[in-house]
Amino acid sequence: MNRPSTAPRPTPPGTFALWGDLADPVTLSVARLRRDWEQHRADVVFDCATSGPQRHAFAGPLLREVVAAALPRFAPLRRKERSRLLLAVSGGDGHHAVLSWAEIDADFGNAPVLLATRMDGRDLDEAGTQLVVPSDRCGARYVSAVTGIWLGRHHREGAAPAVV
Repeated sequence: MNRPSTAPRPTPPGTFALWGDLADPVTLSVARLRRDWEQHRADVVFDCATSGPQRHAFAGPLLREVVAAALPRFAPLRRKERSRLLLAVSGGDGHHAVLSWAEIDADFGNAPVLLATRMDGRDLDEAGTQLVVPSDRCGARYVSAVTGIWLGRHHREGAAPAVV
């Protein structure tokens, strides 16, 4: 399997790279997310460590549908293989979050995680898409101005876990 080992080049403002274990890595814009995928709505309340409770209305496609369109390299019928996949999301401010594919997969957690194209009625074209995890009580995995999403497998071939 041919897997890129380094991140793609930086993307222009309002776009992000989708890369990793994918047959069709791609750079996407907020406008394309709005045009090419069904938009879902999420009214959320989460605790922000610096600003307290936040209430927002987001709209955007489901993360799993956007990633699925880039053709992940896994056998869709092999549940255990899907349960090893990770998604690492990076934001323009250096913030990062990690999710498992099992969280968003309809056969597992089925979490409606969004790549928001709108927040509180405003388009995010200039600011960039935002990762929205409606089930999270705190806002630590909400990533603003997403610059990249990497999909890959969790495995450490030949490595034994440390004994504690």
